Amino acid sequence: MTEKKAAPRGIALLLASLSALGPFSIDTYLPSFHEIAEKLGASQLEVQQTLSAYLLAFAVMTLWHGAIADRFGRRRVILAALALFGIASAGCTVATSIEQLWFWRAMQGVTAGAGIVISRAIVRDLFDGAEAQRLMAQITMMFALAPAVAPLIGGWLQTFFGWRSVFAFLVLLTAGLGLACWKLLPETLPPEKRQSLKPSYLGRTYWKVLSSGRFLLACVAVSANFLGFFIYVLSAPVFLMTHLGVPETGFLWLFGPAMCGMVLGSWLSSRLAGKRSLERTIGLGYGLMLGAATINVGLNLTLPPGLPWSVMPILLYTTGMSLTMPCLTILALDPFPEQRGLAASCQTFFQSSSNSLGAALIAPALWGSTLTLALGMAGLLLLGGFAALAHRRSGLLPR
Repeated sequence: MTEKKAAPRGIALLLASLSALGPFSIDTYLPSFHEIAEKLGASQLEVQQTLSAYLLAFAVMTLWHGAIADRFGRRRVILAALALFGIASAGCTVATSIEQLWFWRAMQGVTAGAGIVISRAIVRDLFDGAEAQRLMAQITMMFALAPAVAPLIGGWLQTFFGWRSVFAFLVLLTAGLGLACWKLLPETLPPEKRQSLKPSYLGRTYWKVLSSGRFLLACVAVSANFLGFFIYVLSAPVFLMTHLGVPETGFLWLFGPAMCGMVLGSWLSSRLAGKRSLERTIGLGYGLMLGAATINVGLNLTLPPGLPWSVMPILLYTTGMSLTMPCLTILALDPFPEQRGLAASCQTFFQSSSNSLGAALIAPALWGSTLTLALGMAGLLLLGGFAALAHRRSGLLPR
């Protein structure tokens, strides 16, 4: 067995920051939707499609980030992606029409996924087993701050400087992260372990990964669990500002409980690594999510929309979601030790495609009321639960 390298100091924070860049660039501009529509002469649906364009491009390109990183190394691809993301963010800053914003948001999506894909591959380059679960959980814990902090920053930038300042802030943030990676990010894939980009090799390898039942069931579970929460993120302007009467600077009402739940769930996953089997940890997470979804539907059937009861079940749900996510992610990547980057790409593609579908179709269909959002959460949880159960019953989940 190949000896693993010692994890560089601060690697969890750096990888979490890289992983969070994509979600951060989703959530930061949510409070600006109304002004973007007004200033660019667009409808709310057209502004919503800037999010769909981003997520679709994100999904398509994540299928390739890992394969490219398996060929050229982790560090070089990360640095190039950050540079291109900064250029795309600058393009968003100076956009003068909704069509231009669609284009530059799509360009952001093309490069934003590199961080999350390659970070997962770096974790598996460095560690196996319980140590990999701990590092993945630590990354998720810090990554959880992004969805909570992003709309708060975006809300204040929107209030004081307008919507363009949000994208200017992303340019500065990307420059700082690029400098940190230049100085601190090591190369974790030695030249002798790099893979080919020949079409024949890629075709065989993609087929091997995407036809694996073990891989697909884990991906469905992760994606459906996350989408049960993400529909609230995608619906945040309507859910908070229309249904709950929250101002542009009050997005913490949603993202605060979500952040606390994600941090708590990731911390629990880290603490349970090596002490409790993956099967039992995943089961505990689903128990928490099921309780949250049941409470959410019950509250929406008996009470009118309001604070805090319309948002508090999200804390319990994201706790369970984050408890299961590191375990299911590891299970998805483990069958492919020689192609971890490509497998991480396929997994992220699967999840981001689900998110894109959620942005384009599911969230708009559900955001008409808080009850339909609660029912959507419950339905997506059931889909994820059935996938995890099928994974277990097929005898693929280690006990």
